[in-house]
Amino acid sequence: MNGFELFSVGMSFDEFVNTDTSTYKEKTLEILNSISFEDEYIERIKSIDKVINILVCAEMWCPDCMINVPVLEKMKELNPNINISIVKKDGNEGFFSRYTHNGIVKVPTFVFYDENFKELGSFVEHPKKVTEVVSKGNQPNIIVTMRKYRKGEYAQETLKDILEII
Repeated sequence: MNGFELFSVGMSFDEFVNTDTSTYKEKTLEILNSISFEDEYIERIKSIDKVINILVCAEMWCPDCMINVPVLEKMKELNPNINISIVKKDGNEGFFSRYTHNGIVKVPTFVFYDENFKELGSFVEHPKKVTEVVSKGNQPNIIVTMRKYRKGEYAQETLKDILEII
């Protein structure tokens, strides 16, 4: 299956969120509703004048998905040129294997395509800023960063990484 075929069988953000009826859904919607981008980033999203198709590999139970998938939905709310299709990791590991870290398919994985499904790039698991802090190995900094990240405070960092790709 190629990216276009997989995209065409995926689900919307609302369908994805509604695969859960309690805690995961509540946390994901809480993060979506708390996302606040600076005006310059809102303008950048609104100025996207070409179709961007985003294939998302995600699982509802995954904390990183609860944090990063709402960023895409917020972008979609701001610009109708952005299309999102979410598929589960289970059964799609073969397709997403080219985006692995150390041979493991991570969730979420976002694959960005133009209107003709030409790949533009990908985003895997965390924004670069979080990955940089973790890679430095300073445990107190990692703990503080991860606490903030888990509350959705790095949503704009995820957005910055995405905007670099598209």
